[in-house]
Amino acid sequence: MYQKRALLIASFALVLGACGKDEPAAVADSTPEMTTSAVDAPAGNTAAEKAAQEITGDFMRDIIVEISDDSYEGRGPGSRGDVKTRKYLARRMEELGLKPGAADGSWEQKFDLVGVNATQPDAWTFSGHGKELTLKQWDQFIVGSGVQAERAVVKDAELVFVGYGIQAPEYDWDDYKGADLEGKILVMMNNDPDWDPELFGGETRLWYGRWDYKYLSAARQGAVGAIIIHTQPSAGYPFQVVQTSWTGEQFELPAGDEPRNQIAAWVTEDSARELIDMAGLDLDELREAAYNRDFEPVPLGITTSIEMDVNINRVESANVLGLIEGSDPELKDEVVIYTAHHDHLGIGTPNEDGDAIYNGAMDNASGVAQVLAMVKAIQALPEPPRRSILVALVGAEEQGLLGSKWYAANPTFQPGKIAANLNYDGGNIWGHTHDVTFVGLGKSNIDEIVTMIAKEQGRVVKPDQFADRGYFYRSDQFSFAKIGVPAMYLDTGTSFVDRPPEWGKEQVDHYTDVNYHQPTDEYNDSWNFEGMVSDALLGYWTGLAIANADEMPSWNPGDEFEAARKKALEEVQD
Repeated sequence: MYQKRALLIASFALVLGACGKDEPAAVADSTPEMTTSAVDAPAGNTAAEKAAQEITGDFMRDIIVEISDDSYEGRGPGSRGDVKTRKYLARRMEELGLKPGAADGSWEQKFDLVGVNATQPDAWTFSGHGKELTLKQWDQFIVGSGVQAERAVVKDAELVFVGYGIQAPEYDWDDYKGADLEGKILVMMNNDPDWDPELFGGETRLWYGRWDYKYLSAARQGAVGAIIIHTQPSAGYPFQVVQTSWTGEQFELPAGDEPRNQIAAWVTEDSARELIDMAGLDLDELREAAYNRDFEPVPLGITTSIEMDVNINRVESANVLGLIEGSDPELKDEVVIYTAHHDHLGIGTPNEDGDAIYNGAMDNASGVAQVLAMVKAIQALPEPPRRSILVALVGAEEQGLLGSKWYAANPTFQPGKIAANLNYDGGNIWGHTHDVTFVGLGKSNIDEIVTMIAKEQGRVVKPDQFADRGYFYRSDQFSFAKIGVPAMYLDTGTSFVDRPPEWGKEQVDHYTDVNYHQPTDEYNDSWNFEGMVSDALLGYWTGLAIANADEMPSWNPGDEFEAARKKALEEVQD
């Protein structure tokens, strides 16, 4: 009864269209103001409500159980499981009545990957100040190759502590200060400065705080390597995630002429403290110094050498693309793109139970299932939305958003014609919530649509409730945002119906600490799909609102991606 009432109210909320484009639409007192340009009526409210009933837990469960099964071998990029997954998803799209969405008329937008598997040494020795320190692989460090070559080599490189390793002129921040770091190994803190809401994003982690930025930043300085100091608060996950995610075969897009490190490493906080102590310095004091704009790199007087054989394997993966053509002759060349990544980590290091298959049921079979459920509902409409709908189930996300990065560089619609990206990465497996998390809330006027529809569901929209983990820069919407596309990434709420206040956060933290990027991320019968259905319904109504609106969404003035959007729009007007 709750769902039926929520759907009825949401359908009425979408019938806003009587006002002029620049005037607020008339809405019930309990509903925030919306403008006609932000939301317009779908093709028949009763029909849209009926179509929404296609979004069911049973439908999503079937997909999750299927592609997270051991027979899919963890869906590692380029593997047999990857191929099997893509074939299954293309078949499901075809059954739902979608058209192949790739540029060549097929279901797959293929891209090449380079698998890089470094033979990590059992031990890594550092020398300096008349002392030696040897760290143990797995327990104290993880190191990978930064080059797509058969051998990664570092000889007698000096370690330099560089604070956060950030150059951000818009914040008047430069941790390097023009220092000559050619041939050095840069030791850096994770995250970005977080103590001032006016500096970077405050507690909200930006891309500057992510590991991929750190390694790229080091390579730009001419460094031969980078070592990130892991702490759970600064990373957003325990060291076991580093152990399982950065060992075995790592995939990259084929290298171009960009600068690269020879090695990319992580060390535990205790190991970093030992290294700094060996230099006669204190890690906490160095951190304190690095909290200031006037920080300068600190040579540690410690050198190290490391060589690794690297197995190079060239494989192919693909984004699976399905298209619903829009019904409006003038707007159907614009598109709303729903994304979810279909890959996971494949077969890796066995856990204590001997399980080596990283099934990725939550991450991200659940996202794939939600997107396909929304598409099933859209296909049940008597007439498609005005704009086209593209379903992009992308590959190699776990390797650094590679599939969506490839799509963004080779889009099937010009970026200025992409109205929005609605991304699903993970799902609510614990039941109904009073809230929903919108990662990226405050960045675009998609906020207004999501907030209104969630309110009609009886829910409140909250910003990223784990902002220090940097989720906006950790999933595929980031690839679209970088080319200017306004993006929505919905995540699980934490205020669960009929549960104590802290219960939801405890479930999310337990998943992160125990199951995230582990073989234990498997489906089981305890999953409650009610919350996942609500989140999928929210994405369905939001997508219809955007697809039927007179105007496309926009980034809020001053947002970091606003300039890219303006450029994309100018290009389609030329």
